[in-house]
Amino acid sequence: MGAEQPVRILRLAGLLLACAFAVTACGKGRGPEQPPERGDQAVATVDDQTIWASDVKREAVSQGLIGEGEPLEVTSDVFHRVLDEVVDQKLLAAEAARRKLDKDPLAQRRLAAARERVMGDLLVESVVADAVNENAIRNLYQEQLKLAKRSEEIHARQIVTATQAEAETVKKLIGSGASFEALAMEKSTDAATRFNGGDMGYFTTDVMPEAYVAALKSAKKGQLVGPVAVDGGYALIKVEDRRLEAPLTFDAARPQIVRFLTYDQIRDQLEKLRGRARIVRLIKGEAQGPPAPPPADAPKAQPKPAESAVTPAIAKGGTR
Repeated sequence: MGAEQPVRILRLAGLLLACAFAVTACGKGRGPEQPPERGDQAVATVDDQTIWASDVKREAVSQGLIGEGEPLEVTSDVFHRVLDEVVDQKLLAAEAARRKLDKDPLAQRRLAAARERVMGDLLVESVVADAVNENAIRNLYQEQLKLAKRSEEIHARQIVTATQAEAETVKKLIGSGASFEALAMEKSTDAATRFNGGDMGYFTTDVMPEAYVAALKSAKKGQLVGPVAVDGGYALIKVEDRRLEAPLTFDAARPQIVRFLTYDQIRDQLEKLRGRARIVRLIKGEAQGPPAPPPADAPKAQPKPAESAVTPAIAKGGTR
């Protein structure tokens, strides 16, 4: 318990700031409370203030302990640990109110700023919930499938020898019917592939050294290529298969698409709000340094499906 206490205390600072705008309500008498969500469960009370299961889950999400929408059983250790933190949060907030710390002008501005952050989050959640739905996600996935460029994958095996003469000898053995896999384990000097029969798995040529690219460019399935001069000696390469790279599945692409659509909606909302508002900067000069970069999967220019960063992700869905 002793080792966890400092971490818990540090968390409380963030917890208090997150709900600071509600401090003035702490400690005041209230009537019977209604569940904030349908099917919600009261899990504790602090001086007659009810803590609901949804309060604990929301705090667990904010700490990254569970994902949005993921279940959190009230019997779990995580739930009870977060519940303790929410109880502590209420106790500290109530004591701050009792000492009238919320009446200080600076405290009032901090409370107002915290409230603005929460209100902004509520607006974003509302906008995103309306626009980022299953149909929008699936439609963008299908659009990206049509636009995605699929590279060719090659499945090959190799035997690497120190000299060209050794490679020619091994090639003759293969030609006479010897097993490529057995010879790889016996003769190959490449430690990475030797003990699995020379298997290099599936790969695209853009990740391979130029010597392999040139040798495999026109090789057919089942063909034996080489000897080819490579780093570390000479390679005999057997082409097991050639296929188009499989696109990323919908389930795998979904998180990236959701992030893209979410970013797109937030950006559009902010552009509309800024367009309607009268904003006057009272200080001179521009912001120093480059602007904060958008999410990795956000669009670089106009939010057209063809220009989004979702496309390469879907195109790179093959097994490696």
